[in-house]
Amino acid sequence: MLAAVKGVIKDNMVIVENEDLKDYNGIEVVVTLLGHPRKQGKKKEIDWDSFGIPSERGQNVDEYMKEMRENDRI
Repeated sequence: MLAAVKGVIKDNMVIVENEDLKDYNGIEVVVTLLGHPRKQGKKKEIDWDSFGIPSERGQNVDEYMKEMRENDRI
């Protein structure tokens, strides 16, 4: 028999809310984990500025976008 049920791991048990499984009490099963455990601690901050080359064009982006959008309607 092959069945897929949704459950939650609590301590060293898998908690499943499915009444139909009571008939299979004591049968050996295989558990497949979906997802990854949450990592403890804080992620390293990424220095996004190191991925770009500063230029004059980048400093005026807000003004440029405002100018482009002001006359985009008829």
